Amino acid sequence: MSSTKARADSLSLLLFTLRSGKLMAINLLKVSEIIPCPPLTKLPESHPHVKGIATLRGASLSVIDLSRAIGERPLEDPNGGCLIVTDVSRSKQGLHVQAVSKIVHCLTTDIKPPPFGSGGSRAYITGVTSVDGTLVQVLDIEKVIHSIAPAQIEMVPTDLSMEDAEVLGNARILVVDDSQVALQQSVHTLRNLGLQCHTARSAKEAIDCLLDLQGTAQQINLIVSDIEMSEMDGYAFTRTLRETPDFAHLYVLLHTSLDSAMNSEKARLAGANAVLTKFSSPELTQRLIEAAKHVAANGH
Repeated sequence: MSSTKARADSLSLLLFTLRSGKLMAINLLKVSEIIPCPPLTKLPESHPHVKGIATLRGASLSVIDLSRAIGERPLEDPNGGCLIVTDVSRSKQGLHVQAVSKIVHCLTTDIKPPPFGSGGSRAYITGVTSVDGTLVQVLDIEKVIHSIAPAQIEMVPTDLSMEDAEVLGNARILVVDDSQVALQQSVHTLRNLGLQCHTARSAKEAIDCLLDLQGTAQQINLIVSDIEMSEMDGYAFTRTLRETPDFAHLYVLLHTSLDSAMNSEKARLAGANAVLTKFSSPELTQRLIEAAKHVAANGH
């Protein structure tokens, strides 16, 4: 298995701009709708990056000043622009942006990791691509949301049954996610269960890890992988594993900020064992127990 051979899936991106005019993008599957910026109600004690609350069809929607949230200059007209309404990790929020440009279709192999020196862990992007010769930065919306309202990791019960604790103890887990925030959330849950794991920030890095550990006492038998990743996404990563004799048996749980019901059929066709929407620590724990039992039953 080559760690440099990426499998291509299609991806639709919504391009938008902030005051600087540079193009940014978000996965179209994370977008519910695009609307003119409505009147907002400012709440006392709210986060400085939250412009206010909008009422959308009778429901309250927090509106994030995306420019401020990622360290850009504020919009020239603070009451202008439009809202990109997103549905990410079981919650809706509005992103206030200058303007929406267009929708483009590309391959996941066209999305490259952020270049060296682009901000590292402080950057609010998960990748970059080129559209008509112009650099486009792909927004890490999970990190934006986390910076404003950090996810509260529910403490899962540590008094697992003896059977569950034993079966989990035999799981050798690799967590793959290009979002540092999402990766930390998963690792926190595992550590709360008393489990150690290996991590990777891309499918390529994950493949390198699998190859390095193959034949050792730490040989991986369970993978928790993001779907949206640069160069090779979770579907392509899973298909690559299924086509590689040494790794075809690995249990693969696809862990996504998108609605898992919407992705279940595609995950099944790729060869994944299960799919779960981020982020619920109790649900992840239960899925890990199920996965570990499957691994044990199949002698891996």
